[in-house]
Amino acid sequence: MSRYTVLEVCAGAGGQAIGLEAAGFEHIAAVEIDNAACSTLRLNRPDWHVIEDDIANLDAKQYSGVDLVAGGLPCPPFSVAGKQLGPEDERDMFPQALRIISEAKPKAVMIENVPGFASIKFSKYRQSVITDLDRLGYAAEWQVLNAVDYGVPQLRPRFILIAFRKTLNMTMQWPIPVGTVSTVSRAIGDLMGARGWTGLNDWLQKANKIAPTIVGGSKKHGGPDLGPTRAKKQWEALGVDGLGLVDLAPDETFPVDKNPRLTVRMAARIQSFPDAWNFYGKKTASYRQVGNAFPPLVAQAVGKAIINWVWLF
Repeated sequence: MSRYTVLEVCAGAGGQAIGLEAAGFEHIAAVEIDNAACSTLRLNRPDWHVIEDDIANLDAKQYSGVDLVAGGLPCPPFSVAGKQLGPEDERDMFPQALRIISEAKPKAVMIENVPGFASIKFSKYRQSVITDLDRLGYAAEWQVLNAVDYGVPQLRPRFILIAFRKTLNMTMQWPIPVGTVSTVSRAIGDLMGARGWTGLNDWLQKANKIAPTIVGGSKKHGGPDLGPTRAKKQWEALGVDGLGLVDLAPDETFPVDKNPRLTVRMAARIQSFPDAWNFYGKKTASYRQVGNAFPPLVAQAVGKAIINWVWLF
């Protein structure tokens, strides 16, 4: 299979990168400012060109002609969990993304963000981004896709913007939902029972549902737990203690009537990370990388749709 090139910005711990790789893209560079996330990328893909820096410092002209520019831009400016300052938030990276696109001149663009960016509150700013892309020569479309529709056992809606160079005269064919729904127990049941917990069978029935959105938090806010109070209650209904994470699955001494906590690997599975993908750092740093990631299975579905429409049409 031919490989198509991608320049990825705000790459995080590699969720989007793994998906795009599986779809058929080859990374010519992955840019990320967080040290732990960069260490994770290097740990798993030592042959990738990982740039540990602010994307504001990236000279993208050296990547002119790349097939795809992709990025999961920082979410806090548009998240309902934050102040929703939008373009007034210093973490808004849309202007830098537009600059990078203008310099790299890719055939296609893929930008991922929280569903809050699709809200009425940001309609003018969202349209301004689309207008700027139009001025740069790109026709843009967007949708909110839910990870659960693509094999991820999690209610995780994400805003996805796709843009094609207008000279290609293309219209995006969005990925079709896979039609099979995974659940928490199907995804991590083997991990939960790996150390002989006698309460496993009852737990499997309780957890045979879709998980709420896993929240990684930021360095300023959030820690190794499964999110705010509402999310913790949703996890409790699944038989999971959301107050924190643990290093190991429950063993035969763990009470059958007590809710176990997730390990980082369990959370990674729920995000659709393959088990072979390892995370650098201690529990809090690792979980933050997992929780902030774009699920690989969703990125793969969108990546395949881009390839099928732009290059195989």
